[in-house]
Amino acid sequence: MGWWRIDADTLAGGRFVTSPLAETLAALKTLHRAGAAHPGEHHWLTTHLAGYRGHLAEEPVTAALVAAALGHRWNATFLTPTPLGDGDPTFAEELEQVRDTPPAVVRADLAETLGGPLPDRLRRDDLARRAADLLERVWTETVRPSWPRRRRIIEADVVARTARLGRDGWAVTLDGMRPGMRWLGADRLQITDCDGPPRELSGARLMFVPVTPAQSWVCWDAPAAGGRRTLHARRYAVVYPCSGVLVDDERRPVPKALAALLGAARAELLTLLDTPKTTTQLVALTGQTLGSVGRHLRILREARLVRRRRAGRSVLYYRTPAGQILVDAQQPTSGAS
Repeated sequence: MGWWRIDADTLAGGRFVTSPLAETLAALKTLHRAGAAHPGEHHWLTTHLAGYRGHLAEEPVTAALVAAALGHRWNATFLTPTPLGDGDPTFAEELEQVRDTPPAVVRADLAETLGGPLPDRLRRDDLARRAADLLERVWTETVRPSWPRRRRIIEADVVARTARLGRDGWAVTLDGMRPGMRWLGADRLQITDCDGPPRELSGARLMFVPVTPAQSWVCWDAPAAGGRRTLHARRYAVVYPCSGVLVDDERRPVPKALAALLGAARAELLTLLDTPKTTTQLVALTGQTLGSVGRHLRILREARLVRRRRAGRSVLYYRTPAGQILVDAQQPTSGAS
C-alpha cells in the first residue's frame, strides 16, 4: 500500500480548496472511462460522450496523448498539477500550469506512466498545448455551464467535512475520503491500496480538493529538469469525490407530524437540509419567497435546529444534531404498527 507520513503541524495546516481545473480533470477522466457512478452522472455522460469521442476521432495525436496520460495505475504528473489553492484561482490561471510544461517534462511523464518508451506519434513538442486545449474544451462545453451548481455542491461538502473535522478530528474525517484511504495511526495516512514508497510530508502544504464526478487521485509537486516544478515545491493534494452529486433536485415529502410541530414551511426547510444548502437553493426548491425562507431559517436557527457557515462566497445552512434527531424521529421503524 502507499502511505504518507504527516506530522502534526502539516496536518493541522491542511485545508480544503476549490479547483475548477480539478473539476475539469475529473470530468475528462469520466469521459475517457465512459463510466457513470449514479443517474445524474449518467445523464451528463450521455449528453457529452459522443461529442468528446468525435473530437478525439478528428485529433488522433490528442487521443493517443490522453490514453497515455490517464494510465491504468497513475496519471501523468503534468496533466494533474497540484491546485494553486491561493485566493480563488480561475480555470485559465490553473490551466497555465499544464500549458507551460516543457516538452521534455511532458515526454518524461508520459514514458513513466506508460512504463516504457513513447510511441512515435507522441515524440513531439506540442503535447502540453494539446492537453491544455483539450482541457479547455472539456471545461467550456461540459463543466462551465453547470459550474455555479457544481461549486455549491463542492462548498456544501467542505462545510460538512469541516464540521465533522471539528467534531471528530482528522482521523475520522480522512477515513474513506477516497478509495483505499484511511488513517493508520501515529503520523501515517494510507492514500491508496496500491504498493508505493512512503512519502515524508513534514513542512509541506497539504490540500484536500473535492470534485463532483466520482473520480479521485493524489498529486504533488516534484523537482524536474529546468526547475518547472520547484517554484511551488512541497505541495501535496488529495482530490476526492464529494458527498453531493449532480442529480435533479426533488421535493421531499414533509412528515405530517413534523409539519404540525414546526409549521409546514419550516418543516419542509428542515427536511431539505439533508445536505447544506444556500437560501437561493431553498427558494428554488420550495417556491417560497426569499424573505419567507430567511425568516423561517432565522427561527430554526434560534431553536438550534439549524446552523449556518460561510463557504467561499456562499452562506450554507445545515441541520444541527438536534435538527437531525427531529427528522430521524419521523422515519418508520421496523415492526411499527
